[in-house]
Amino acid sequence: MAILEWQDIMVTVDDDGFMEMPKEWNERTALALASTEGLENLTEEHWKVINYLRTYYEQYGIAPMVRRLCKETGLSLQRIYELFPSGPAKGACKVAGLARPTGCV
Repeated sequence: MAILEWQDIMVTVDDDGFMEMPKEWNERTALALASTEGLENLTEEHWKVINYLRTYYEQYGIAPMVRRLCKETGLSLQRIYELFPSGPAKGACKVAGLARPTGCV
């Protein structure tokens, strides 16, 4: 375990930078996690993806498949990669405070 420190926030993360305690996620922790992905600002489109991922995860306990993420948000996979350069699993799920996804997200 490691501690991510950003401004006045401290977040416990695993070796890959994913939150150890996803229930402690909030919008400020999202900004802290986004900073590790090189994202300085989160736009409305970022939040659309983040909020969808959070809602899906809270309902089903897993991250959605990429196809569903694209369909439900109305964003192309290319656009999601533009928003989260390390991809929907590593980047978007990390910023959304989800556990590290397994399989194809």
